[in-house]
Amino acid sequence: MATKESTTKGSGVFFGIMAAVGGMIGIWAMTMLMTGLSSVNWQVSEMCRQFLVATGNLGEYETMVDYYTHIKGVEYIIAVAFFAVFPAYYKYLKPKEAAVANK
Repeated sequence: MATKESTTKGSGVFFGIMAAVGGMIGIWAMTMLMTGLSSVNWQVSEMCRQFLVATGNLGEYETMVDYYTHIKGVEYIIAVAFFAVFPAYYKYLKPKEAAVANK
């Protein structure tokens, strides 16, 4: 009986610690969001644009070849993701053989 009680207490302490860590991360994230918005005069679209420029997803290209190379790279990433996910999706949609035999 004592082990079950200590296990329940231990899981409660773990949950409390994880909730506290999650709360601190949430407060930090909201603080950073408000600080970022105040630095761009509360314009959400400008903040999004700056984020995209900083991460390299939005930029000015010198030539058409540079732009095409960027687009082609994104296309290859989408194709690889599709080829990785589609077999699992197909298996999920495919009916079970036992269920088909009973009908």
